[in-house]
Amino acid sequence: MLTIRSHRPALRKLVALGAAGLGMVLVPTVSATPASADPAPSSAAIPLGDGYMGAGYLTDGDTFAPDNRQLDLTPESSSSIQATTLPGIDVSHYQGSINWSSVKSAGIKFAYIKATESTTYKDPNFNANYLNAYNAKVIRGAYHFARPNLSSGAAQATYFAGHGGAWSRDNLTLPGMLDLEGGCYGKSASAMQSWILDFYNTYKAKTGRDVVIYTSASWWNSCTGGWSGMSARSPLFTAHWTSAASPTIPKGFPYWTFWQYTDSGSVGGISGAVDRDRFNGDATRLLALANNT
Repeated sequence: MLTIRSHRPALRKLVALGAAGLGMVLVPTVSATPASADPAPSSAAIPLGDGYMGAGYLTDGDTFAPDNRQLDLTPESSSSIQATTLPGIDVSHYQGSINWSSVKSAGIKFAYIKATESTTYKDPNFNANYLNAYNAKVIRGAYHFARPNLSSGAAQATYFAGHGGAWSRDNLTLPGMLDLEGGCYGKSASAMQSWILDFYNTYKAKTGRDVVIYTSASWWNSCTGGWSGMSARSPLFTAHWTSAASPTIPKGFPYWTFWQYTDSGSVGGISGAVDRDRFNGDATRLLALANNT
């Protein structure tokens, strides 16, 4: 068995290249023995522009098990969680050039694509990814990597909406997503709640849509105090890298809508590792979320 740690983008890409060449799928497994705790990252731990969905996942946890991903050659069964949810991915410039027609042919139903960070950074691959996913008929949405220490939620929502995060009812566009991870940025739980609500209110005023929230249970419970104030407003995109049948979700949310279950997937049309996601519903529900119906 091959065991790897894969939280660095370069290592993730190299491992997935080898796995893809062997026709293998990387599946996360979790040890019952916790590793020593890592310190919560400072706001400078992830350089500006380097954020992506999962960039802060490992260090956001108070404690976590070793990342014992292994090569799994067992085909998925019809009774597996994969057979009852819709498969998706999330990408940024780390994935390089993507053949979206091949991604569509691989069975991927949706994708979240990195657009922006703070009020100054736009992902260099966003325009190509967003247009080419649309042309391949992959339902896609844009996401913003939050930097709550650098500017207000309103300022970042305004930048996001104006640089890829807007929305239209065209059967192929999901509401924008706010990526929350990478430590608490020096904010108290109440201050973080206010920042998130500021982002939400501004984004909704500009697009008419409720922003999706991506986060892990560790981050949300620590940085917002397990706040329930967004549960009636925002669909939850939970991060939990596990082979379990269902994810752990943050306090304050009754259920998950999207689930990022591994950072080490392999998909046709993408030459390196890619995050694999699931939508908690069928194709009609995904389309309803996209079209706000």
